[in-house]
Amino acid sequence: MAMSHTPAELLEQVQILSGQVVSECYQCGCCTSGCPIGEAMDPPPSRAIRLLQLGRAQELLDSEGIWMCASCLVCGTRCPRGVDYARIAEACRAMNLRSKQSRVDPDTVTAPELEEIPQQAFIAAFRKSSV
Repeated sequence: MAMSHTPAELLEQVQILSGQVVSECYQCGCCTSGCPIGEAMDPPPSRAIRLLQLGRAQELLDSEGIWMCASCLVCGTRCPRGVDYARIAEACRAMNLRSKQSRVDPDTVTAPELEEIPQQAFIAAFRKSSV
């Protein structure tokens, strides 16, 4: 995903879309330890939030981990500070889908693209076009 925003602008956009304040996270790891697919995610929830805290939002936006989040909400429930990674991942996915290079047209998608496009991106794009 190619965006021409500063790290601070990306962080602000993630926080606005998600309603989460990433500086509230103190890296206890409860979100990742409770995540049913945390071991398969790259980066896992706590590391993803740390990337945002370190000004590396673009790295998170380019990751596969944001597409793997099942939005089960265990992370937010377990967080002692109330930071909900599922909402952050959803915001990152939305930012990705809104970028010009990540547009998916459900009517013209090819079989090879179906294999490459994360399922959540395809479903989100289909929902947008069917409303």
